[in-house]
Amino acid sequence: MAIGEDSVSEVLDLLDWKRQVFALYGEVRAADDRRAAWERWRQVRGRLFRDHPQSPRPGFEGLVYFEYDPAWRVVADVVPAEPESRRIAGSGPEPFGATRFAFARFGGRELELFWLEGYGGGLFLPFRDTTGAAETYGGGRYLLDTVKGADLGTDARRLVLDFNFAYNPSCAYDPKWACPLSPPANRLPVAVTAGEKKPEVGLEPTASSLQGTRSTS
Repeated sequence: MAIGEDSVSEVLDLLDWKRQVFALYGEVRAADDRRAAWERWRQVRGRLFRDHPQSPRPGFEGLVYFEYDPAWRVVADVVPAEPESRRIAGSGPEPFGATRFAFARFGGRELELFWLEGYGGGLFLPFRDTTGAAETYGGGRYLLDTVKGADLGTDARRLVLDFNFAYNPSCAYDPKWACPLSPPANRLPVAVTAGEKKPEVGLEPTASSLQGTRSTS
């Protein structure tokens, strides 16, 4: 495929976006003051959404969050599972390929951990909870997406899961973005009152896109 001047500019913009997000999560992992790190995360995300060419909704200033709550930071055991190929339903017409390779277990709950098969791989942890569609995006939120820099780190080989840093996928802001949604196994039967709230832009996934995942042989 020929790459024109506009395409080169877009690639460089995307590189800059990812560079800033990786640096931001590096700050979060290194911080001693967790609330201050969260405030910094919110500040930088707000600026990127408003001003950056790769923003899911350029000019948007309506990012809203639950209040910071340290109780929503947990450290999860990573329990290996037999690798299983999945097709995760998305906001667009095509599902996303991933391999379920482990479980993150914490406080009597567990979430499936995925390794994405497309666009460079990476650890991916989406989830949905009982606030979905009312207070938060109906398709779920992301906690970890390491290929894009969203990485909260580890503690003695256990995963840091701080739900204060949960954020919406890009498709919550503009339907031109195709995003994997949270599969049924990652729907928590509790209200996670932490992280980013539902954007007030009237976008929700269709019923068919919420049907979940299927295995592939």
